[in-house]
Amino acid sequence: MIFGKYHKQVMQYVLGSIGIGFIVLTILVLIFPHSFIDLEFSQEIQEHQNPFLDASMKLVSWFGYNPGSIIIVLLTALIFFIFKYRKEALFILLTSASGLISSLAKMLVNRPRPTESLVRIVQKVNQQSFPSGHVLFYIVFFGFLTVLMFELKSLPKIVKISVISLSMLLIFTIPFSRIYLGAHWFTDVLGGFLLGILCLYLLCFLYFRTNVTNKKSH
Repeated sequence: MIFGKYHKQVMQYVLGSIGIGFIVLTILVLIFPHSFIDLEFSQEIQEHQNPFLDASMKLVSWFGYNPGSIIIVLLTALIFFIFKYRKEALFILLTSASGLISSLAKMLVNRPRPTESLVRIVQKVNQQSFPSGHVLFYIVFFGFLTVLMFELKSLPKIVKISVISLSMLLIFTIPFSRIYLGAHWFTDVLGGFLLGILCLYLLCFLYFRTNVTNKKSH
C-alpha cells in the first residue's frame, strides 16, 4: 500500500512536470518563434546530407502522413480484432485522436514552418509547425503498441520483440527525421514529445482502468 501511494505520487509529479514543461515551452515558442537554439539544432542535423539519408528519413516519416497513418491504425486495429483482442483494437483506433489534438494545438499556437532561407527543405508541408504531429502520433501509437506487448501475455515472444523493436526505432528516429527533412524545429519535436507522453498516459490510464472494472464485474 505504501509503495502504491509512493508510486502514484511520483507519477503525479512526473506528469505535472511534463505538463508544466509543455506549457512553458509553448509560451517560449509564442514569444520567440525563431530561436538560435532551433537553428543550431537544424544546422547540426542537416550537416551531413546525401540521397540515402533523404530516402531513409522520408521512410521514417511516412507513417505519420496521410494515408500512411490511417492505414497503419486501421490495419493494426483489424489484426487485433481478428485475433479476438477487441478492446485493444478499440484503443488502437483511439490513438488516431492524437491527430485532432495536434491540429488544435497547431491552430492555437500558429507557428510557421521552417523556411528555405533558414534550413534545407527536403519535404515541404503546409500545416502549422508547433507541436510536431508526427512525434505526437508516434509516441501515442507506437508507445501504446509497446505497452500492449508487455501487457498481453499470450502473444508469441517473437511478435513482442519485433513490435517493440520497430516501435522504439521509429519513436527515437522520428524527431531527427522531422528536423532533417526541414519540416520542424527542435522545439516543435520536443513539444510533440511532451504532449505525446501526456496523451499516451491518458490512453493507458483508460485502458488499464477498464481492465480493473471488467475484473471487478466478474
